[in-house]
Amino acid sequence: MSAQTPSRRLGLAALAACRPRATCWAPARRLPVAAQRHLSLHPKPKAASEPDLSNPMLEDYLAKQGRKPKSGRPTIREGTLSRHKSSLFLPVRELPGYRPGMPPKELQELRRQIKEKEKAAQKQNDEKLSSMILDPAPEARRKLERRLVIKSLKKHGRMTKAEKLMRTERQSLYKSHFLPTSVKKLTKVMNQIAGKTVSEALVQLRFSKKKTARDVHKGLLIAQDEAIAARGMGLADKKQSLQRWTEQRNAQDPGVVPLPTGKKLREMEAANKIIELKDGTKKVVRDPSEIYVDQAWVGRGEQWKTPEFRARGQVNMLTRRTTSFSILLKEEKTRVRLSDEIKKKRDNRKLWTALPDRPITAQRQYCLW
Repeated sequence: MSAQTPSRRLGLAALAACRPRATCWAPARRLPVAAQRHLSLHPKPKAASEPDLSNPMLEDYLAKQGRKPKSGRPTIREGTLSRHKSSLFLPVRELPGYRPGMPPKELQELRRQIKEKEKAAQKQNDEKLSSMILDPAPEARRKLERRLVIKSLKKHGRMTKAEKLMRTERQSLYKSHFLPTSVKKLTKVMNQIAGKTVSEALVQLRFSKKKTARDVHKGLLIAQDEAIAARGMGLADKKQSLQRWTEQRNAQDPGVVPLPTGKKLREMEAANKIIELKDGTKKVVRDPSEIYVDQAWVGRGEQWKTPEFRARGQVNMLTRRTTSFSILLKEEKTRVRLSDEIKKKRDNRKLWTALPDRPITAQRQYCLW
């Protein structure tokens, strides 16, 4: 019978005999019928919190000797490294420059020097990692600095008014990603917040009925955070700024201070806390470093067409438009400067006269009638 068995079947039987028995038991419903017949020959062990480690032969032997067997799992004995002074595995031997028999003061000085070297290496590594963001193109930065130095030398250190304003006043420009809306719809929302402080603009967007106002609200918060983190805007009065930002997040800051009247109005005007805008209106300045929306405009983005199938085989082509918005943020001290310029220009204005006392030039000496 065995002679008629194929060699392939004999090889499989030999491999099965050499392979160790599996300890994982599969459920009976997943085994084939032939395997389910022999389940009784190999019963599944009972589930328990700990495996059964009892040894009846050892227990009988210890009982004959008059000793009791130890209960529970045997403990594993683990060794530790020697802490003797002559041991080669002491942590102090890993210090560079250590030698046996060093006095305690010298050893303490060696540890201090090693700690300082580690701090210096860590600081150098941090500077190297941060330079990737702060100074991504050092060669371009050096070329720009060289051009700026040459330009300042040619002008003998004189700066234009625009350059002075860029050095004394801060601003931040934010551009959003493309939104699924049209320019006409988004322009009305941007005109609603232009010229207002960030707190007042957030209130206007929070109660707006426009669908795109929610996206503009999120973008304005991001623009304010970028202006604070990248440009350092709004950080003049720390306590007042922190209180204002907390009220913004909790939706408790209206952003508008009512204009006083009478004596209080004159006192605030003398203290330069009330400014005059370009349109002639007056406004109370809570903090010169408060951020406001100087300009807000929109830009057309990508657009594509999608078909709309109608009756009688007709097709309407729908245009899907996208639009982005840009916000230019500045501090209130910029409007304070503009208000002072308006007042000075009004004070220096001369009285207009219909017939000024000046010589008549480029005219005929006789009338034409």
